[in-house]
Formats: sequence, structure tokens, C-alpha cells
Amino acid sequence: MKKVLILITITIINLSTAQTNQVQDNYTKKEVYIPMRDGTKLFTIIYTPKDISKGKKYPFIMNRTCYSIAPYGENNFRKKLNPNKFIEKEKYIFVFQDVRGRYMSEGIFTNMTPQVDHKTKKDVDESTDTYDTVDWLVKNVQNNNGKVGQYGTSYPGFYTAVGTLANHPALVASSPQAPISDFWFDDFHHNGAFLMGYFKTFPVFGVQKTKPEKESWFADKMIKPTSDDGYLFYKNMGTLKDGVDKYYKDNFFMQEVVNHPNYDEFWQKRNLLPHLRNINHAVMTVGGWFDAEDLAGPLNIYKTIEKNNPKAKNTIVMGPFSHGGWNYDSGKHFHNDIYFGDSISTFYQRNIEQPFFHHYLKEDSKTAAKLPEAYMFDTGKKEWKTFDNWPPKSAEKQNYFLNSTGILSKKGDDPKRVSIYFSDPEKPVLSSENYKDMNGFTPRNYMSEDQRFAAYRPDVLTFTTDVLENDITLAGEILTKLNIVTSATDLDFIVKLIDNYPSDEKANPDKPGVVYANYHQMVRSEIMPARFRNSFEKPEPLTPNKSATVNVKLQDVLHTFKKGHRIQVQVQSTWFPLMAINPQKFLDNPYMATKDDYQKAEIKVSSGSSIEFDVLK
Repeated sequence: MKKVLILITITIINLSTAQTNQVQDNYTKKEVYIPMRDGTKLFTIIYTPKDISKGKKYPFIMNRTCYSIAPYGENNFRKKLNPNKFIEKEKYIFVFQDVRGRYMSEGIFTNMTPQVDHKTKKDVDESTDTYDTVDWLVKNVQNNNGKVGQYGTSYPGFYTAVGTLANHPALVASSPQAPISDFWFDDFHHNGAFLMGYFKTFPVFGVQKTKPEKESWFADKMIKPTSDDGYLFYKNMGTLKDGVDKYYKDNFFMQEVVNHPNYDEFWQKRNLLPHLRNINHAVMTVGGWFDAEDLAGPLNIYKTIEKNNPKAKNTIVMGPFSHGGWNYDSGKHFHNDIYFGDSISTFYQRNIEQPFFHHYLKEDSKTAAKLPEAYMFDTGKKEWKTFDNWPPKSAEKQNYFLNSTGILSKKGDDPKRVSIYFSDPEKPVLSSENYKDMNGFTPRNYMSEDQRFAAYRPDVLTFTTDVLENDITLAGEILTKLNIVTSATDLDFIVKLIDNYPSDEKANPDKPGVVYANYHQMVRSEIMPARFRNSFEKPEPLTPNKSATVNVKLQDVLHTFKKGHRIQVQVQSTWFPLMAINPQKFLDNPYMATKDDYQKAEIKVSSGSSIEFDVLK
């Protein structure tokens, strides 16, 4: 999520440079307030091709956002109308809208607006706002062809996903990109654990405006870097409670977060997934395998639509991108240190996204576009693959055991044997060695970062296979089953899946100084608070020195571990400053923990513990 600062810079500021350009030469711009059914008016900008006529009609492509649709003023034109140059080149009616309560629109802003049962004609949510906007457009913009498509990346991806529920007959194509589906699993939380790396984002989402705004009214609330070493800010801040008390006493969203530490009705109402039913138009969900912000969203939205809408024209695309990385091309495509190929974003834009919208908006919206069900990038082989289903039906589940010898293998050790580590909240395991990245709006590079720095710590368990004699392709879901005994009453478990490169791996001249020999590339990672092991709604303490099972579900992968590589799993209990410190003491509200609550813990992981993969046959 949060394309503010980084993605706003890329897809808002860069797209919004006010100057005479091809857009101004070829489009007319109109600003309107579109009334919603409850009387609230949403500020909307419409760019219409100058050559539109009764004989040359165009469809709409719409983007609804909470991140500003600048530049404002009918004489101020964007430099580009779409991140995809192939879409922009063939011309559409481009529509941009400030959502309810943001920038120039009326109303009150609500994070992840709950979807409501429409008991009366005045009930509103984001799906009704989408419907009312689409309805106004097709009735009031002359010479349109009666078809509307929508897209959005990050938070706008949520507005696109929930907009699929508008069920307006003119809405024929939707592409939620890096969409949020549930804040308990995306962005601000991972399985209910608070993402400390998002701490600096809260002014964007927790300060209401009091009047129409063309500028960011929350800008003076943003926390400025205190050092080039971003770790120092979090280290010196103290506990999460200390940080909230210092910076966010009046931030409505942060107060909602800290006052709802469990998956209660407040969060459940903001879960979009149960509502994704009766979708009757084409949907293409897009995500990045290295999206540190919204990885759960696209996978879960695609799977839910597939399950609940078996006849839907439903497609998923997952590339080797960080958050929104498909919206721009940097030539040689890297994520952090890892090279994946050339012009991968251009391939996506030209061969996947443009054909999707062209088919449904300019050709036949009733038949399926000639695209595979799943267009997925293998991050190990570094090539695109296509599938008829995701996860692939040809994949089979295989278990690898976390043996006390440090070996990861299909054959289990004696389950009475254990691996032991000690966790100290005062001396947490770092989530990254990229200290500059910690100063950013949200961290990104850690998703594929070299994990050697953690592998050699005594408070991190490491389990590694023998050198692979053949390629092994993981294609689908991952579930870690940890059988543990600990002295703590609460604890986090972090599981990392790692591609351990050979000791003779060659250097890359484009990344001087990076040692790829024995590189420990993170492929996937996740955190699970033990308090939620049985229920996210009703947390339970661990009983000290009594066995318990904690399942850690990692998001899907498509990754080939090549012959000569090794598969590695790391297990730890702190991950700072990415995640807030768990005091390792059960509290009704862990957000209120003080340093006095911090407790060291001994953790024993049984050799009967395992990790389950979907392995492609």
C-alpha cells in the first residue's frame, strides 16, 4: 500500500507536471463535482480526447484515489494520463476522482470503508460511490461508448477491488493492483502483529481535513528523518507506546489501531474478502512477489473471487516487482541486489495490461480476453510462466522437517529432540542491514535481502537442505507448523524461506561490491504472534514450559531453487524495526507495553516441526 511519497512521487507528481505537452495538445480537461446518492459530491477530473465524436467514441478508464488527482485547475494538465504508455497511446476518456473525504471531495474519510448491506437507497460505501460515478459518466460525457474500466495501485487498488461490487452494467473491466483486502494481514499488520516500519505513514491516513484541499494538509505532521541511519529513530523512540504518546495522540487512525489490538468487529468490518460475490465482469488482479506492503491482498482477492464467482473472467498477474513496480520501467530490472531481466515492466504493460483493457473496453466485453488465468513470474528461473489455475493443480504438497541437527529434509528427526534459542526484546534481531531504507516511508528492499547477517546470530535457528541435485519449483502456498515449548507467555514467530546460493556464484558487474557467493536470498517471510495461534479474535497466553503448536502461513511463491542451491528456513522471534517488539509477556493490549514488561525467553522448537510446500511436478 501507500504509494504516498514513493509511488505518489512516481505516479502522481511525475504524472501531474503542469506544462504544455501531448496531453494538453490532444485532450480537453474538465473538473466536475459528481453527486453521490446521499448528496455528498466527489471532485472528479475528466480528460476527453479532442477527436471524440459521434463517429469516434471512446470508453472510460477510471482511477479513484485517496492520494490526490493533481494538478487542479482546468488549465493545468498532467504530463501523462496513465502509467502504461501503450494504453495512453490508443486513447481513452481518462477519469480521476478524489474519494470521499480526501483533497477536493466532500465527506469524511474512513480507512478501508466498511462494505454495508444496502438496506435503503441512501446507504453508501465505496461500491455505491463507484456505481454513482460510473452512472454519471456514461450519462453526462458525450460520445462515450458506454464502457468503463477501472484500475488503481495500492490503496487505489482497494478502491478498484471494492468497486467490482458496484455491478453497474457499464463497468466491464477492473484491475485491482497491489490492492489491500484486510488491514489485519496487509500493510499495518501482518497476522495482527503491528508493522513498525509503517509508523511514519500515519499522518497520511489519520488526520481529517476541514475544507477542500489542493495540497497535503497533513504534511506538517510528517516525521522527519533524524539521521541517515534510519534504525536510530526506532531505537531511540522507545516502545510503541512511547512513540504513540509522543507523535500520535491526536491521530484518529493510530488511536483506532491501538484501541483494537485484536481482530474484533472494527477490523472484521474492514475485511473486503467476504463481500466479493456476484461479480459479473472481467477482473485482473496484479501484484509483486516482492511487495513489502500488499502481498496478501492480490493473492487473497484473486482466490476469493475465483472461489465465490466460478464463472467470472478472473485473472491474476504476479511479477518480480516491489510495490507498484510494474508502473514504471528501469531497463535492467533489479529488486535490491537481485537481477531478474530487462524491461519486465514493459513486457507486462504491452503484453498483459494493455490487451486486457483493449479487449474489454474496445472489443467484446462478453467474451474472455486471450490471456491465461495466471500470468506468474518464476523468481528463481527468472522467467514468466502461465497456468490454468493458481495454485497449479499439478502441484503436490511436500513436508520438510526442521531437524535438530540444522538439516532441512523430508525425513524427520526424533520429535523429542529440540533446537533451542533465546530471545531478548532489548536486543532484537534486525529486519535488515539497509539502514537508509529504514528512513523511507515504508521498507521495501528487505523482501529479497541477503539474510547472512541473521543466519549467524545465536537467537536465529537455521535449517538448510543438502545441495540440491535437481531443480525444485515451489508453486503455491507455504505453511510452517512449529511445535514449541517456551518460558514466555507470549511470543512472535518469524519464519523466513531462503534461497542459499552456491559458494562459487559469480559477481554481477551491475552490483559492484555485492558478494553473491553463498548469498542468502530471502524468498518469502512472515510473522505470527503466538497469542493468535488459535484465534485472531480471542488471544490466549502460552503456558510456560508446556508444548504448543503455532502455525505460520507464508504467502504464495513461484520460485525454482536451482540445482546446486540449497533451501533454507530461518526461525526467530524478533524482527526489528520492521515489526513492533513483542514484550514476550502476555498483555491484554500489547500496544501498551512498557520496557518493564519486556522479558527474555527460552524457546525450544521440536524436530517434529515442519514446513509444507506446494511443489510443481
